[in-house]
Amino acid sequence: MTLKLYDTMTRRKADFAPRDPQRVTMYVCGPTVYNFAHIGNFRPVVVFDLLFRLLRDIYGEDHVLYAANVTDVDDKINRKAAEEGVAIGVITDRYLSAYNADAAALGALRPTFQPRVTETMDAIIAMIARLVENGAAYAAEGHVLFDTQAYPDYGKLSGRPMDEMIAGARVDVAPYKRHPADFVLWKPSKENEPEWPSPFGPGRPGWHIECTAMIDEALGLPIDIHGGGVDLIFPHHENERAQGVCATHDHTYAAVWMHNGFLNFGDEKMSKSLGNVALAHDLIQHYPGEAIRWALLAGHYRGPLEWNGELIEQAKSALDRLYGVLDDVARAIRGGAPEESRRADKIDALVARVREPLCDDLNTAAAMSELFGISDGLRQALMKQDWKGVANHRAALLEAANLMGFLTADPQGWFQSGADEGLKARVDELIAARAAARAAKNWADADRIRDELAALNVEVMDGPTGATWRIKEQA
Repeated sequence: MTLKLYDTMTRRKADFAPRDPQRVTMYVCGPTVYNFAHIGNFRPVVVFDLLFRLLRDIYGEDHVLYAANVTDVDDKINRKAAEEGVAIGVITDRYLSAYNADAAALGALRPTFQPRVTETMDAIIAMIARLVENGAAYAAEGHVLFDTQAYPDYGKLSGRPMDEMIAGARVDVAPYKRHPADFVLWKPSKENEPEWPSPFGPGRPGWHIECTAMIDEALGLPIDIHGGGVDLIFPHHENERAQGVCATHDHTYAAVWMHNGFLNFGDEKMSKSLGNVALAHDLIQHYPGEAIRWALLAGHYRGPLEWNGELIEQAKSALDRLYGVLDDVARAIRGGAPEESRRADKIDALVARVREPLCDDLNTAAAMSELFGISDGLRQALMKQDWKGVANHRAALLEAANLMGFLTADPQGWFQSGADEGLKARVDELIAARAAARAAKNWADADRIRDELAALNVEVMDGPTGATWRIKEQA
């Protein structure tokens, strides 16, 4: 099955062919760690985690290298550290830990590498020196700037003419610049800001050079896939590409450029400046991480996605449907249904129905539809007591869903999520009392206990091996 990906550079979808199938490389721009990340920041995390999973499925887990950087040098970090009166490392360590925990809750695998700017400073400085030596950068008044006129292909990625790029970048037209579009590679630090020694004077790097140096150190340039949000195409990725090509003399830099669309509240891009931010850290307290992940993948990654409560509720309902049939199968097996052996060819054919749309530039909507198709087949096999069909469809549903990062929980755990330990203990106590009342044919007590469970928002399902329960959907 051939993987096809849309390339921002060529503006078309094409077959993906890594330089070395034994070493497939992908880089995605990661967080600036000065606060909890909003849910919009997690769209690329989830999208490219899905691609990471798919690449591992195709080429093998040991043959895919994925780097997602951490920006831990930034004006916002400096301000936060100054406000709290602590070192910047206190801020960055705190929020990187929270970011990784939130990403894990959304089902994202840890990248192979997570390089940090502060740990890549030698490589950054060396790359800047190489650019100066190659005639693509120059020193001026304590700064080092990239000379955009030294790179004839500047603007090819974004497809913008130079005057539009200058306006779009909102560049500082400083007197020491040779051209208004030239951008900073190294700059002096302000008073009380962190700084590092360098041949160009003490200071800190510009934003764009950080990613280029981290890619080269972690993965080696050129790479197969470079990902990020659509807002990074210009100036960040345009500048990254220019630096990388001029530093390494390899005109590829990244074979495929992929960009996910914005996450919107209403008609506006989600952003902290607009005040329409939903923090993933908060959402995870109210919804299962898989439901948030499903919602983020509900639309095609290249298009905008309207974010609202209804979208998450629809995602939760979709997963309830899938977990529901797995729960029913588990209860049937506990009741004595035979666990038949599975046939690999049958399972592979079913899983291929999900893999195929994913290989078509991550067509998640079609892949989700196929998950429901397998789920419906599982339900039909269960109703017919076709236990071989149950075994094959169940295994295929789990394998295909796991490929997308779903159905990783125990079904009972899924339906009881949201219940704290105290509620779980109380429900178990009531179910045991109800079972005793039913055994004694005390139907009045049994009905009273069922009403008490209903008041706790608990639904009881009776089966041949006893009763199970779930938290009911909120009206």
